[in-house]
Amino acid sequence: MKRRKSELRDEARQALADAVNNRLSAERKERRSLPVIDQRLAAMTDFNTLPGMQEIGVQRAFGAVVGISNPFFRLHETRAGATTIIEGRTYDNYSSYDYLGLNGHPDVHAAAVRAIEQYGTSCSASRLVAGERPLHRELEAALAAHYRQEACVVFVSGHATNVSSIGALLGPKDLIVHDSLAHNSIVMGGALSRAERRLFPHNDLDALDELLTPIRHRYERVLIAVEGLYSMDGDFPDLERLVEMKRRHAAWLMVDDAHGLGVLGENGSGIFEHADVDPSDVDIWMGTLSKTLSGCGGYIAGPAVLAEYLKFAAGGFVFSVGMSPPLAAAAIAALDLMHREPERVARLHRNSQRFTDRARAADLDIGTSAARAVIPVVTHNSLIAVALGQKLFDRGINVQPIIPPAVPEKSARLRFFLTSEHTEAQIDRAIGAIVEARQEIGDGRSILMAAN
Repeated sequence: MKRRKSELRDEARQALADAVNNRLSAERKERRSLPVIDQRLAAMTDFNTLPGMQEIGVQRAFGAVVGISNPFFRLHETRAGATTIIEGRTYDNYSSYDYLGLNGHPDVHAAAVRAIEQYGTSCSASRLVAGERPLHRELEAALAAHYRQEACVVFVSGHATNVSSIGALLGPKDLIVHDSLAHNSIVMGGALSRAERRLFPHNDLDALDELLTPIRHRYERVLIAVEGLYSMDGDFPDLERLVEMKRRHAAWLMVDDAHGLGVLGENGSGIFEHADVDPSDVDIWMGTLSKTLSGCGGYIAGPAVLAEYLKFAAGGFVFSVGMSPPLAAAAIAALDLMHREPERVARLHRNSQRFTDRARAADLDIGTSAARAVIPVVTHNSLIAVALGQKLFDRGINVQPIIPPAVPEKSARLRFFLTSEHTEAQIDRAIGAIVEARQEIGDGRSILMAAN
């Protein structure tokens, strides 16, 4: 009896499949039998060997021994403003960038809701390929007008704004000179650009001038990068002198005013208002939407040709999704509120000054803070900083310790962010609690003894 052709084809396919499986099985056995040539290299596949993991483990173990809980990644169960709720308990909160209390404001909330209803929650792809929403252009126009610039481009990440913009603007024949305390994003942007990178001592413009004078001629483009308000120390540079220097040295001046907007100047316009400098005299303004503007993302404001160039050349814009419509709408509403309600800025200034005055009266080291929202309490020892933060947390005050590698060991601190919504009673309570807890800790020997 003849066999059907279909049966023959099935047998052929099965034979082929068996042959393939046999070959794959043999290859797998051969790979398993290969000797590990270098055990050291094999060990490198363990994530525990990554730089810093051992230090993280030691820190966690030490905290457990001395009874200090992890102060990072605490879970907030409500909007974190002047107060917050953590594990069901209400805390006075000094770990929020919401300087003017606009996060959750009814106007900001309503603007975000309207944007969701009309545009949804996502742009789904890059604005370059998926198109824009009217809110993108409205936000960019509002920010450009604020800085008296021709144009603005908005990114979905503040960190990526600096990294990708600096990376796109400079090259191997160029130079970036930045303050020694400049944000990590500025440093990483310089590294990405492959430009030569130099730094000058914090806010030492004499040193900056001395650095540039003999070497400026070696480079094509030079970028001077500073911050408007330094987020670790709460101080600011001499903007008027920086403008003069950038002109004399034929350089671009970039000011990262992420923490200055809403904080510096009578109306909270930023470092340019505080310094009484025409903002159009600065080549590149950078800022973020996650602080005073109650959103998320960053922006560059400057000449129209700069904005156009970045929209086609900055990887953080070209290859990233467009800003979420509700976030753009929230930022627009927050910027409008800041302009309409300068009394919020006045309250922030009063609160910052009250905290500063009482801290100094209590002989607390607040470094070079200018009494504008960001006020450190320097402990000079990371163990004391963490222990002090724990004791304040136990007393119902949430504030973050800043320890190495974020700052040098001798600069360890607690970093307080003041807002317009903090009350006088909260501020006085915080200073009193710091003094009490600092006396309990002493020089930290009791903590070390507990670990032994």
